[in-house]
Amino acid sequence: MSIPASAPPHPPAEWFATALGAYVLERELKYADDAVADVFGYNALQLGLPEHDFLRASRIPFKCRVAPEAPAQLRADFRDLPVASASVDLLLLPHALEFSAQPHQVLREVERVLMPEGHAIITGFNPRSLWGLRRYFGRARNGFPWNGRFINLPRLKDWLSVLGLEINGGRWSCCYAPPCTTEKWLRRFAFMEAAGDRWWPGRGGVYFLHVVKRVRGMRVIMPLWREQLARRRNLAVVPKTKDTDEPVAARNSLKAQ
Repeated sequence: MSIPASAPPHPPAEWFATALGAYVLERELKYADDAVADVFGYNALQLGLPEHDFLRASRIPFKCRVAPEAPAQLRADFRDLPVASASVDLLLLPHALEFSAQPHQVLREVERVLMPEGHAIITGFNPRSLWGLRRYFGRARNGFPWNGRFINLPRLKDWLSVLGLEINGGRWSCCYAPPCTTEKWLRRFAFMEAAGDRWWPGRGGVYFLHVVKRVRGMRVIMPLWREQLARRRNLAVVPKTKDTDEPVAARNSLKAQ
């Protein structure tokens, strides 16, 4: 089924105010708080959902929320960020990929603006979950978030590896309960949240990826100048010792020959 790439008819802020949206937002903010607390640097960006502060627990001094619309602090297209290359230490992408017409280009921009060894945290809806089933078989296919292009984890992992973005610390998912629209039914299925990681890991409605931009270094191997110089002069290489008489004796024996 082809999913339109246009913007969802209902703003995400309106959906996150519902019972189901609040259920998702609470767990995503908790994960973000734990993930960003130990990431250090100077600059951090959040791409998408500017109504909610996913960087609230970060200790990085400069933090900015980016989105094409208000109330973003910086209004920009994720496919062409007005940010200098290799200048960002931490990037958060809460559901920025599945609602982009060009998710590959968004990831290229992520790789471009990240510092070497910089961190990025990606949040997405999992198509291999009860949420993915509702997206295909539910009746509200044109509403948020069901009109997004849910991306499989193996495919996303391949995209990241091509760009040199390495998954750090494995994967984690949440929202194992069925996507019920009422708070009453969400409370009844609350037991699935505790059992999900143990009995069906990776099948939650929302997944998180923590990636690091790896830049392979180069080690310069210098020649052994002392040995080359000794061979040119036909001298034997004498190791340094504490006793200063041994090198002198070695040189005297060479002169005698």
